[in-house]
Amino acid sequence: MKFIQRLSYYLGGFALGLIILMFFLNGKDASCDYGPNARTVKNISSKKLSYSDNVSIEINRQTLDSTVIKQLIQYGDVNFSESDTKAEPCKVYQIENTYKKREVVLRIKNCSLVATILDFKIEN
Repeated sequence: MKFIQRLSYYLGGFALGLIILMFFLNGKDASCDYGPNARTVKNISSKKLSYSDNVSIEINRQTLDSTVIKQLIQYGDVNFSESDTKAEPCKVYQIENTYKKREVVLRIKNCSLVATILDFKIEN
């Protein structure tokens, strides 16, 4: 069998496999969260969000609503060097993002059922 024939069989099977996958995964909430940052953010985003007593979430006298906070978490970057990933029973993560051209740092305690925002800092 010549190389061109083998290549055509391979590409034909590959294309057929892609079509079958698109058919099965169409409309489903399938995602490929393989990196540690993506897995951590997805885990935190899937839980009920609560706030610690001493947290004030305010920028320029404007209180941020829960949708903005969830987006800051969802699209933020986890700083694992500043996080406490060995803590038991709840791990503490530091998530960094920007909001209105200002750096925002969130410290979140990630328990099994609830994620609690411990600290919210705005850096200039």
